[in-house]
Amino acid sequence: MDQPSFVDRLTFPRLLVAIVFIAIFAMTVRVVVDSDTWWHLASGRYIVENRAIPLTDPFSHTRLGTPWIDHGWLAQILLYGLYLLGGWPGLLLGVAALVTLAFVFVYRQSLGNPLVRAFGVILGAITSSGAWAARPQIISFLLAALVAYLLDRYKRHGGKALLWLPLVVLVWVNIHGGYAIAFILMLCYIVGEGVNRLLGHDEDAVLSWRQLLNLALVTGLCVLAVGVNPNTWQMWVYPFRTVGIGALRDFIQEWQSPDFHQIWQQPFIVMLLLTVLALARSGRRADFTDLALLATWTTGALLAGRNIAIFALVAVPIFVRYGTSALTGQLETLKNVGWAQRWLQTLGQPLPGKRGLAALNWLLLALVGVAALVKIYLPLAPGVVEKVARAWGPVDAVSYIQTNRLPGPLFNSYNWGGYLIFKLWPDYQVYIDGRTDLYDDAFIRRYLDVVTAGDGWQQTLDDDGINLVLIENNSVLDKFMRISSTWHEVYRDNVAAVYSRTTALP
Repeated sequence: MDQPSFVDRLTFPRLLVAIVFIAIFAMTVRVVVDSDTWWHLASGRYIVENRAIPLTDPFSHTRLGTPWIDHGWLAQILLYGLYLLGGWPGLLLGVAALVTLAFVFVYRQSLGNPLVRAFGVILGAITSSGAWAARPQIISFLLAALVAYLLDRYKRHGGKALLWLPLVVLVWVNIHGGYAIAFILMLCYIVGEGVNRLLGHDEDAVLSWRQLLNLALVTGLCVLAVGVNPNTWQMWVYPFRTVGIGALRDFIQEWQSPDFHQIWQQPFIVMLLLTVLALARSGRRADFTDLALLATWTTGALLAGRNIAIFALVAVPIFVRYGTSALTGQLETLKNVGWAQRWLQTLGQPLPGKRGLAALNWLLLALVGVAALVKIYLPLAPGVVEKVARAWGPVDAVSYIQTNRLPGPLFNSYNWGGYLIFKLWPDYQVYIDGRTDLYDDAFIRRYLDVVTAGDGWQQTLDDDGINLVLIENNSVLDKFMRISSTWHEVYRDNVAAVYSRTTALP
């Protein structure tokens, strides 16, 4: 049999796959000014320059020398390495590569109709887009997709896929505190497969009791692997400590329930409703592992917006499998409807000109590729990141402080803490930044009392020896400081205001 020519090899299914992943990569390359990105880069720089992982805080004057669990140290080295080698373009392209690889694992789990598969993966990518930022969390996103893929492969094909899990968890615990996601996924499989076995579910591959025991044993090995990190046993309890900080839910958006008035969170609703609809219309009994995954991560996403990304990873394969069954059943029903029957027969006719269709596929791929290159270039163009950062943060105010060497210690906005660490440290140490686990609930609420000009805000600044304040222009604290005789304004622009104490404290 003659081998197809190079032109003929680009079939429609292959074109569809290429378009999906080109689109995901292009979507992911964007400028996201995330306040935490800056301190992660600063920490990576600290580790590289000092060849040591910080075990106490070097960046703030309020927690200086306090024990600090830098749980993302390995990811910080990677992110800083990308920044060092390629600047912001290198960092943004690196994030895009990580996200795209995550959806390769999602795609491999999503078995079904090619069109449903492509639609599901693209929708899942859009749903998860709120998490696409240069933070260790993005590597957690990739590792969550990998763990989900390994568990799915073990369920459907058996083999040795399970044996990779302890190694993945060992790496994960040194990359991000979100390693707990791996255990949630494993628990969903243990519970779901146990129920499948007890109720005699036979419409999907189901783990045997022996396989379930193996999964439980590997989960135990993963628990032991968590202890292999610079902070040893402390990482076993770290996720519980973080979740226990009440100010996270009260103050930080990603830890709050989604606000569906924000358009970027609305794809979650679409993904959830379509998945439920696919389950309802599939004409078959649901796999209890699928139900466990969907219920767990829907709950997680509704409690905290940061979990929407993981919901997307687990929902896509479920949507594709059940959506394919639902579509097949619907098409069978349409065969009995007159107008639909004629339409389906027309679509079923063989298309003439195989070589012409292959050439058209290449043309479409070329057009998509050109459009993707334009989309990728726009955020990578010189000056774009600086322009976005200037609109978001105190770029000029920081330059003023550096030029005039204003006396500290510094009080700063929480949202700018990471940026100030990256730009001003070690000359200035911050008051607070995005490391909420370091500052704890009581301190964060104390900070909130100051920025909202609550009772005693002046006394708090006196007690902490603050001589310099960098705060948002026209914020509550800014308005109160304007009329305070203790402080005088030394700089202001459309973003930030800088105040210096009239008589500096020693």
